[in-house]
Amino acid sequence: MKNALIFAAVAEAATGLALLIAPTLVGQLLLGEQLSGVAVPVARVAGIALIALGIACWPGPPLIGMLSYSALVALYLGYLGLADGFSGTLLWPAVTLHLILTALLIQQWRAKLRRVC
Repeated sequence: MKNALIFAAVAEAATGLALLIAPTLVGQLLLGEQLSGVAVPVARVAGIALIALGIACWPGPPLIGMLSYSALVALYLGYLGLADGFSGTLLWPAVTLHLILTALLIQQWRAKLRRVC
C-alpha cells in the first residue's frame, strides 16, 4: 500500500505543476470553464500547495494528510459537478481517481493501525 501513497503524492505534485504552468487549461479540463481574472493566481497558489503536499508525502509517514486531502477534494469536486453544474472533461475521472485513492489510503491506514495494536 506504500505504492498508493507514492502514486497519490506524484499525482498531486503533477497536478500542482500543471496548475502553475497552465491554470486556464487545467480549469477547462476539470471544470469546463477557463480560469480568468483572480482565479488564475488563486489556481497557481493551489498548485504550489499541491506540489508541497506531494513533497510532504513523499514517501514519508504523513498518510493522514494525503488521506484527508484526497477525501476532501473528491467530495468538493463531486459537489461542484452536482450542485454547481461544472462538467469539464476530467471532472468525473478526477472524482473517481480521488475516491479510489481514498479507499486505498484508508486500507493502508487500517493496516498501519493493526500493526500498532
